[in-house]
Amino acid sequence: MNKEEIFEVIKRALVCVLEHENFQLNEKTTAHDIDGWESVTHMMIISEIENELGIKFKLMDLMNMNNVGDLVVMIKSEFN
Repeated sequence: MNKEEIFEVIKRALVCVLEHENFQLNEKTTAHDIDGWESVTHMMIISEIENELGIKFKLMDLMNMNNVGDLVVMIKSEFN
């Protein structure tokens, strides 16, 4: 899975959970940059990504995630 495909999965999850596309998505994007991305919706977004890709993230990895770039790296590692 390449970076562009991973960004598409993340974007679809964000749109599905947040119900808007009013955001710019790049590696430095954080929850503070996107309206509606809060602690509860964060877990819904992660769950949406896990379900779509058939993966399960480790809790420690999720706790160490600081931005979308970290999420991309985590997803990529699941497919190596």
